Order: sequence, then C-alpha cells, then structure tokens
Amino acid sequence: MIATPDRTPLPRDFFDRPVLQVAPDLLGRLLVRETPDGPIVLRLTEVEAYDGQNDPGSHAYRGRTPRNAVMFGPPGHVYVYFTYGMWHCMNLVCGPEGRSSAVLLRAGEIVEGAELARTRRLSARNDKELAKGPARLATALGIDRSLDGTDACATGDTPLRVLTGTPVERDQVRNGPRTGVAGEGGVHPWRFWVADDPTVSPYRAHVPRRRRS
Repeated sequence: MIATPDRTPLPRDFFDRPVLQVAPDLLGRLLVRETPDGPIVLRLTEVEAYDGQNDPGSHAYRGRTPRNAVMFGPPGHVYVYFTYGMWHCMNLVCGPEGRSSAVLLRAGEIVEGAELARTRRLSARNDKELAKGPARLATALGIDRSLDGTDACATGDTPLRVLTGTPVERDQVRNGPRTGVAGEGGVHPWRFWVADDPTVSPYRAHVPRRRRS
C-alpha cells in the first residue's frame, strides 16, 4: 500500500542547510504551483546542487550581481533565470543567508493538474515528458522571471510552495555529474535523481556552442 504524501509545507530551516544535504532531500517532495487556472502539483525526481562562490559551475561563482542576487538568501526563496534567450529554469535557494547556494529543479512527475500542464507542453509525447528537464519543468508550471525571489516558505497565498511529500529512501537516490556543465564545475557529481524513475532526464555532457562564422 502506497502511503499518502504529507501535505505539510517544508519549513525554512529545511533549506537553511548545506546545499549537498538539501539537494538529495528534495527528491520526493511536492512542488505546488498556484495559477489563475488552478494548481499544478509536481513530485520532484531530479535536482542539481550549485555551491555558489565555491563552485565554478554556479551563477554566483564570481560574486553577487543583479541577476543572481536572490541566490544569496534568505533560504527557501525561488531563483529563476532565463537561458539561451528561450527558456526559464527554477532553483530553490538554500544554506545560510549570504552563502549563495541553490538547487536546480531538473525534473519531476506531474501528480495533479496534468491537464493544465499539457496545454503548456504541447510537444510532450506523454505525461512522463511534461517536466522531464529543467526548461520543460518551468514551462509546464508556468515559471518565469516574475517569480524570481518568491518566498516558497511563506504562509497564506503564494504562487509557489514546497510540501513534505514522501521523501525518497536513500538506497533509491542516485548521483552523478551535472548535465551540460563545463570546465571545473562539470566534474562534481552533484546531480541527484530517483533510481529508475521514467521522468528523470537523460545525462548530457557539456558541448561547447560553436560561434557563427
């Protein structure tokens, strides 16, 4: 018998920990996106950790900028960035305030509101692909830069929050190199995923972008 997921919101002190503790502990948690058309609930199945100024792969490696300011805390806030001029990606800030660490949400299973997610992900061949990859996840949930800085631990009406869900057993958590990260940051085995889950995205090594001649 499958246990009913816990709908208790995660407290701020859950996020106020080192990023390599928070990242695997997010697997199995529920991300709730409230929209004017109704809620979408996603069970997290894949994430990546980024350790700020200690991590060459992090947006905050070279310090604070207007773009990455949310990464410096407080923990439990949402960091959204726009990449390749096309896609948004969503992160959850963690660690002590001022540390600039965050967890990229890479993939998940839509457990409620799939009919709404499908209207945003018309190219998905099935529901397992609705949020299979960080840009697809953000698109399915209607995530954009207007949500950058949202407090996912706030009480009352909030567009995003994270619930306790059903944490994944440690023997079902896998880890390996982060996807598409170049240079020194590419060697860190800081991608975490649920073993054998069909919503997890495939690993891809970094491929340098060719300049146009």
